[in-house]
Amino acid sequence: MRLQKRLAASVMGCSEKRVLFDENKLDEIKEAITKADIRNLISQGSIIELQKRGISRSRANKRKIQKSKGLRRGHGSRKGKAGARGEDSKTLWINKIRLQRKFISALKNSNKIDKTTFNDLYRKSKGGFFRSKGHIIVYLEEKGILKGTK
Repeated sequence: MRLQKRLAASVMGCSEKRVLFDENKLDEIKEAITKADIRNLISQGSIIELQKRGISRSRANKRKIQKSKGLRRGHGSRKGKAGARGEDSKTLWINKIRLQRKFISALKNSNKIDKTTFNDLYRKSKGGFFRSKGHIIVYLEEKGILKGTK
């Protein structure tokens, strides 16, 4: 049966591991000694080619789900400097300054601050004085410029 298995593998273009003989037709298969005989048996369904063994994606999918939850980000999983991970510093700055400028403009348009205060806050924002929008509110309340609004 070793010859038949080898011939079937070469005809089907696969490994001998993937060649399966039908248990009920072993006598017919034993008599087949040429590639033509083997082709005939394959077409009859006496010799079957098993499906290729793949690499399971289950572990990779599980990892992907964990990462989507924000997990697997600890020190042991990191490669590269802090600046190379996530958003770059320029994008962070752009988002922060746009938020601050929009907030300051809204305060000016709603007459909660005057023009000189606006200019002062604008320059401070540009200089990186404020960490966030909340920091601007705290600053205004401390100085007594703005009261009871958020």
